[in-house]
Amino acid sequence: MPATDCYDMERDARKYEGTAPVIAHPPCRAWGQLAHMAKPRDDEKDLALFAVWKIREVGGVLEHPAKSKLWAAAGLPQPGERDAWGGFSIIVNQHWWGHRAEKKTILYIVGMEPGELPEIPFVMGEAPCVVASSGRRKNGTRQKRRPEITKREREATPEAFAHWLYEIATKCKRKH
Repeated sequence: MPATDCYDMERDARKYEGTAPVIAHPPCRAWGQLAHMAKPRDDEKDLALFAVWKIREVGGVLEHPAKSKLWAAAGLPQPGERDAWGGFSIIVNQHWWGHRAEKKTILYIVGMEPGELPEIPFVMGEAPCVVASSGRRKNGTRQKRRPEITKREREATPEAFAHWLYEIATKCKRKH
């Protein structure tokens, strides 16, 4: 997106020394429901904790799966709570921004008030697809009610959601 300065794995977000609010989506496999089966790089957990620290320092928004264990580990507030940095959390469904599956996501935001959030495009009803890990019966077989999305789709962020996150970051006040 224009006017953004992106840090990927090669550029290493931990080298960011700016003061502009950030949008962070650190790798989640070490923090997710299936972390016990994941094979994260040794530094992935530290990257997520760095993202929390940086957002508390300069403001911005952190995105992670709704059931991320990062919230407990980093002392992040649950939805409806605030923390010492003025941060708050909300849960959204990326289906509302066009993702083919629900993809429930928790956001940690520092530098703005909940009432200042851009409009959330709430959508009623089910998403047309499910993620591969959902829809399993106790015996391990899958329900075939809705098609499954691919791994690539699971990891993707809808463009409209990315723009919405960007709008949040532009509204966040710097924290220094």
